[in-house]
Amino acid sequence: MGRLFGTDGVRGVANSELTPELAFKLGKAGAHVLSRDSSRPVFLIGKDTRLSGDMLEDALSAGILAVGGNVIKVGVLPTPAIAYLVKAYRADAGVVISASHNPFEYNGIKFFNGDGFKLDDRIEDEIEDIILRNIDVNSHITGDMLGRSLEADDESVSKYADFLKSTIDTDIKGIKLVLDCANGAAYKVAEKVYSELGAEITIIGNKPDGTNINDGFGSTHPEKLQREVVKQGALLGLAYDGDADRLIAVDEQGRIIDGDKLICICAKMMKEAGSLDDDIVTATVMSNLGFHKYMENMGCSVEVTSVGDRYVLESMLKTGSKIGGEQSGHIIFLNHTTTGDGILSSLQLVQAVIRSGKKPSELSDEIEIFPQVLRNAKVKNENKERFMEDGDIKAAIEDVERAVAGSGRLLIRPSGTEPLVRVMLEGQDVAHITKLAEELADLLTERFG
Repeated sequence: MGRLFGTDGVRGVANSELTPELAFKLGKAGAHVLSRDSSRPVFLIGKDTRLSGDMLEDALSAGILAVGGNVIKVGVLPTPAIAYLVKAYRADAGVVISASHNPFEYNGIKFFNGDGFKLDDRIEDEIEDIILRNIDVNSHITGDMLGRSLEADDESVSKYADFLKSTIDTDIKGIKLVLDCANGAAYKVAEKVYSELGAEITIIGNKPDGTNINDGFGSTHPEKLQREVVKQGALLGLAYDGDADRLIAVDEQGRIIDGDKLICICAKMMKEAGSLDDDIVTATVMSNLGFHKYMENMGCSVEVTSVGDRYVLESMLKTGSKIGGEQSGHIIFLNHTTTGDGILSSLQLVQAVIRSGKKPSELSDEIEIFPQVLRNAKVKNENKERFMEDGDIKAAIEDVERAVAGSGRLLIRPSGTEPLVRVMLEGQDVAHITKLAEELADLLTERFG
């Protein structure tokens, strides 16, 4: 068994790679490592709408109970809701069962500490070491030392919704919006938040059946949302992913506003309001050249991190940056929360649009985005870090870098959650960079797939 934790928890095909046995071990090891300061630690557990969520939730809970921890199951809620509620319930840790934007057959398990932050590498390594070395951490405790499942109150959704509503102070009554909930974890709370704020909403992707999460809906499939926004004459379309920690928006013309542009629009609002501390914005190596030019023109500096919202957060905590995120729509508003939150991000975007007095399309067009092509090379998990050892691959990469020198850039990185190596090319000639990206991705697949 290789490394368990990727950039966003443990993921795999449910009941094949991410088995109940592994979930049980993660529960035991996680409870052991995260609860050393508490004789009876409490773990808050949430999940998205995947069919496999029930199976993994029960196995994970059994592992926690077996080492004397208690669990509170709050059911289907967004990942960022658990990051918030773990503090509201004064739990020692939170756990989310979700594979985010991945297809329904995948699932994942990720932990939050008692302050609502994702675990750092050191703690993940400790949990992983216990599992890989098959260490028995509970010595088979018995009797009243075992944990129990506690009843969650009925206020989890309301508590989280009230928090979200508190993050804006702009009246959005009567604003026409379309929400796409990806048939995922946002399908109840997003409607509740926007309805209670008085917006006029149309909702799609809000009929989960256990197998349709992210299937043709949500932030990775915005086509239906684009059509619905134009049909309804809405101001904005707002698309979340399966666990609702991402946002992709659609302007009133039906055009995509990606994470880079969302950060630009919201950072501008924050700068004008005097809440962008030291004019620092945080982004990843995937952020577009146009993003950097916009920030420079706005008088802001950009801290660049590796891909993954955990690395964005680590940088923000060090620099004091109050907004940071990814092109994919993970955006962290550190003055409000500890992790990416799609619904919170959408509220900030709506607020930014209203405060600006402009149409979303006008705000979006202020940011010139350079053409960017992304191609995935399908490789075996064990080969994701080895491609630079191949002489032909190394030579091909050097050829591509020379071809785009001065007018673009090449970025190659292994996926943290899937058996893929991502090839990203940026440049002015779309046909040319597409050809280069496809050729390089095909070569990677041939050699390491």
